[in-house]
Amino acid sequence: MADNGLLESVLQHVEKVDDGVDSQAVAISLGLDHQTVVGAVKSLQALGDVILAEQRTSKHWELTGEGADIAERGSHEARVFGAIPKDGLLQTELMKLPSGRVGFSKAMSSKWIRMDKGHEGGPRVFRMVETIEDVVRQKLLLVRQGKSAELEEKDKNELKKRKLLTEVTVKSYWITKGGSFSTSITKQETELTAEMISSGSWRDKKFKLYNFDALGMALDCGHLHPLMKVRTQFRQIFLEMGFTEMPTNNFIESSFWNFDSLFQPQQHPARDQHDTFFLSDPALAHEFPQDYLEKVKKVHTEGGYGSQGYKYDWKLEEARKNVLRTHTTAVSARMLYRLAQQEEFTPVKYFSIDRVFRNETLDATHLAEFHQIEGVVADYGLTLGDLMGVLHQFFTKLGLKKWVEVGNSGIFRPEMLLPMGLPEGVTVIAWGLSLERPTMIKYGINNIRELVGHKVNLQMVYDSPLCRLDS
Repeated sequence: MADNGLLESVLQHVEKVDDGVDSQAVAISLGLDHQTVVGAVKSLQALGDVILAEQRTSKHWELTGEGADIAERGSHEARVFGAIPKDGLLQTELMKLPSGRVGFSKAMSSKWIRMDKGHEGGPRVFRMVETIEDVVRQKLLLVRQGKSAELEEKDKNELKKRKLLTEVTVKSYWITKGGSFSTSITKQETELTAEMISSGSWRDKKFKLYNFDALGMALDCGHLHPLMKVRTQFRQIFLEMGFTEMPTNNFIESSFWNFDSLFQPQQHPARDQHDTFFLSDPALAHEFPQDYLEKVKKVHTEGGYGSQGYKYDWKLEEARKNVLRTHTTAVSARMLYRLAQQEEFTPVKYFSIDRVFRNETLDATHLAEFHQIEGVVADYGLTLGDLMGVLHQFFTKLGLKKWVEVGNSGIFRPEMLLPMGLPEGVTVIAWGLSLERPTMIKYGINNIRELVGHKVNLQMVYDSPLCRLDS
């Protein structure tokens, strides 16, 4: 709020006139910036019915920096004329003057000067008249004196075209006396207290008018978590693209479906205890499709389907160990196996969004659980180009406007697909990313703790251990 001295100065100007005063005039009289006076007007309005202020809009012409310079020193053409002696001046010398180029053209148009191109020593410029009248300067001086109304519109437009004038829109206030007008500032009470009532002092106090139009403070209420908002957005994108959501309600998965079915060897570092949560109760899984299990075991130990396998002693005991699933790709494996058991293959597009678990060291960017988004497409003859096309469509709909690595993508290996019983010509393209990273980018969240507490150019990485691009 403006200080009382300024407020009282404004009130004194209003007191001197009966029909009101413009805030611009007050600013000029006080030698202050107009916005300072506008602030004082708004402060006075907040005091109640002290003043009435009506906003008005007006336009006026002002000199530009170049225009002010010409009003002071003369136009470019006048300066050029003044620089030419009676015996003329070489054009090359004239062009070296600060106003040379602009002034030469304008002075030639006004027929103040002429140029002798055949003169000995090179083109030479001579005066054509004895004296000139600097009309441009005279017009600009009228504007500087506040008499722009005396200029014709064509003159104003010409000066504007030369960037010597500019039209300025000014918003000001017409200030008149209010019903409670006074030149002194008295603090208005905003609250009627029990003490005022009991003592009767309220009778001598001025109270601020109650604003019945005020909206009041926004109430705290429940809202969707950022993760849930972005999850809903991802889900809608998948559904718009014709994908079917996979059932992901089993957080506990056997190592067979979580690792072995994906052609991940049993000695892989991701299967160590420092990366995966193993269950103690129930520690082991017991039910597997036996025929499929034998095929998985064989491709791991002996190879097949164009692969030499990993050549190691595959153990059922390792495959039976129950884990908290480390990715939703285990669900994709189950769905693809179920697809392979159909009498006739039909192309499918699956997606899932759900929690996965990793035995991570907790820090600003890692938790022991996060949400994985996964997309899978199975059909005959799919290529890397199809994968890139689907990714482009998917992330264009997401709309992240920055480059960021958010996930992996690729083509499932035949060592994973053919043991399931899928036809040889079927290719499965897939990609996965975390839900947390794009959520943090979208909402400007700096770390994972902040996220839990409370679009497309994307660099996809085609290096998943589950994928082989040359298959």
